Amino acid sequence: MKRQAFTMIELVMAIVVIGILAALAMPRLERDIRQEAADSILSAIRYAQHYALMDNVIDPNELKWQRKFWRFGFQGCSDNGIFYYVASDKDTGGNIDAGEEIIDPATNLPMIGLNGAPCASDLSGQTNASANIFITKRFGITSANISWGGGCTGGSNYIGFDNLGRPHRGYTASVIPNYASLVTTDCNLTLTFEQDDIAPLIFSIEKETGRVSVAG
Repeated sequence: MKRQAFTMIELVMAIVVIGILAALAMPRLERDIRQEAADSILSAIRYAQHYALMDNVIDPNELKWQRKFWRFGFQGCSDNGIFYYVASDKDTGGNIDAGEEIIDPATNLPMIGLNGAPCASDLSGQTNASANIFITKRFGITSANISWGGGCTGGSNYIGFDNLGRPHRGYTASVIPNYASLVTTDCNLTLTFEQDDIAPLIFSIEKETGRVSVAG
């Protein structure tokens, strides 16, 4: 009776091929922090614009209505960590109060944290907020790693959108709806990482359209 079997050469070749495939697959299994950060922040900015398009805050009876623009911004925590948020100052009081933020569809929790609790390494005091927003803990991005440029240079650490999706800056103290906060030059938001081997992220937010994209 004739038997068929692998020769030693065939076995060696099979092992070599499996090793090559494993080597190619391993990098894909490692966590891509830069891509995670890009996806998270890009989605949050688009959430803000989406809500602005869906929720027309224009109110002829309220001089401060521009404060209600839906916005994406950054805030700090008690341990020098930061988080991003998406919210609207619906009562025009100058602060984001409970219930004025959106709910993260991925976690069903608010997309805003607490300033008085830590968030750089310990989130025990942030259990009522979506874990996705804490970018110091998740990606190693601190307030020193954030830079606004172009039409968003200086001052405000947020960007908002009107009912046409156009980007605005510096409107949170507005007392008259004069659209002076409308961005007239494309904005750049640059985020750098504590890990030197991760390239910075540069987000571009176009004037007029508010279209947001990631360079590279």
